[in-house]
This record gives sequence, structure tokens and C-alpha cells, in this order.
Amino acid sequence: MAQSIDQLHLLILNVGLAVHNADWNWKNVSSPFTRLYYVTEGTAQIALPTGMQELKPRHLYLIPAFTTHSYFCDSHFSHYYLHIYEDHQSESSLLEEWNFPVEIEACELDLSLIRRLCQINPSMQLPQSDPTSYDNNPTLIQNIIKNKQRTFCDKVESRGIVYQLIARFLKDARPIVEVYDNRIQKVLAYIRKNIYQTIDIDSLAEIACLSKDHFIRLFKKEVDTTPLQYINQKKIEKAQLILITDELSVKNIAYLLAYDDHAYFNRLFKKIAGVTPQEYRAIYKK
Repeated sequence: MAQSIDQLHLLILNVGLAVHNADWNWKNVSSPFTRLYYVTEGTAQIALPTGMQELKPRHLYLIPAFTTHSYFCDSHFSHYYLHIYEDHQSESSLLEEWNFPVEIEACELDLSLIRRLCQINPSMQLPQSDPTSYDNNPTLIQNIIKNKQRTFCDKVESRGIVYQLIARFLKDARPIVEVYDNRIQKVLAYIRKNIYQTIDIDSLAEIACLSKDHFIRLFKKEVDTTPLQYINQKKIEKAQLILITDELSVKNIAYLLAYDDHAYFNRLFKKIAGVTPQEYRAIYKK
């Protein structure tokens, strides 16, 4: 799947070194940002949807945004942490569209890069490790503002370091949606680029140079869902991110995503997310 580095807008929310002594135990954590860890000493475990992952020294670990997970630590454990957020105004989301390996073996350069990142971003350390203290709407917005207020040279150097660390995981990453037909790849790229616009199936069929019926059949074969279901899924995922990172009203979020009927948007959101937009925002703000 084609991806342009020009579309990759990563923001650092937090970076620092954490030292624990059997006190890194948090359950059912789920955040709108990606976590990257470098373990320096000791071991701990993370319960992921795919199973239990042991954290070992001199390894890097990546936990994607919106991944519900739990931490278990019964001894001394030290690690660098990096929280990365992709601006919801980006045309596409590389971190959400690829399956990354959870663990990779680190090298000396990785440790040097993370230490340098901490050195030039001293104000981005977490005051405490309890996720409820930083994983909430007001703190998230404060951290985004803090990121944007840094000096230009620190922004450039920090982004370069984050690119290098993410690139280490990209080597073995695979697109979440494996598409082999170039016509459908073009359509998916168009949907990502125009997620805030009204997207009709006839236009997508024209982009694919296919009749509408043929296009729908081919799309379902390649993506394992219908074009309309895919569009709605991607729009609701974007809505989820906006709900917890922005103060826009639900009605305005619906309009932003080209849903003129906000009552329909509410019903669609509940069907896909399991709760209403208001309930989703309230759950996250607790």
C-alpha cells in the first residue's frame, strides 16, 4: 500500500525514563496514542489482545493506539517510554493502517536516540506512571500544545529521531488491509485523502474504471467488506479520535465528517463503537 512520508505527522506527547519496583501494574489501558518502550533493566509483562508479551532488556516494544492492554510487574523494572500521537487532521494514519511487530531487538543507536530525545524534551516527562494521571482529554490537549510550543530546531530533531525509531518497526510491518489490485489501492488512497468529504460509490467506481456492480464485488473480495461499510468504519474511527482530542460538539464532528444528519451519525457510531458518541467521550474523560 503506497504511503508518503509527507503525510506522516507525528507528535511527541511524553518521553522519559521510568524506574519501578513492583509498582507498574495497570489494567485495561487504552489510549489514542502509540506507546514505544525501550527496556533497560528487569522484566515485566503486558497482556495484549494477541496474548502475554514479556518485556526484556535491550529490546524495543510498540503498542498501537486504541489497543486495550494491562501491565504486570512484580520486581525491579526500568524502561524509557515514548508516547506518539498522529494528528487527526492528517490525510492518513500510518500507525493505524499497519500491523507492526510488538517486539524487536534494539541496538546501541536506539538507546542513544531515545536518550537524546529525553535530553531535548525535558518538559515532556510524566510526573507519575499511573495512566489515569496523563491518559485523559485535558492532559492530552496540554501535551499537544506543549509539543507545538517547542523551538523549531527541537521539533526537527525530535521528529527525525521518532522517524528513525518507527522505521525500525516498519521493516517487518504489514498493511492491516492487504490489497493486491491496483484499482482498489487507488480507491483506498482516495478514501483516506477525502475522509472529511462526502464519498459516493459511483465516484469510487469511476476511479477504479469499473462498473458500479463490478467495483463493489471486487472491493468486497479485496477488503472483505463493502465500500460503504469501509467508509463508515474509517469515518467513525476518525470521529473516535476527535471526540477525545478535541472539544468539538458531536453535531459538529458529524458535519466535519460530512454526515448532514447527525442523528444518523449517532446511530452509526453506536452500531460500530458499541456506545453513543457522548458515552464514548464520557468514558474516556473519567
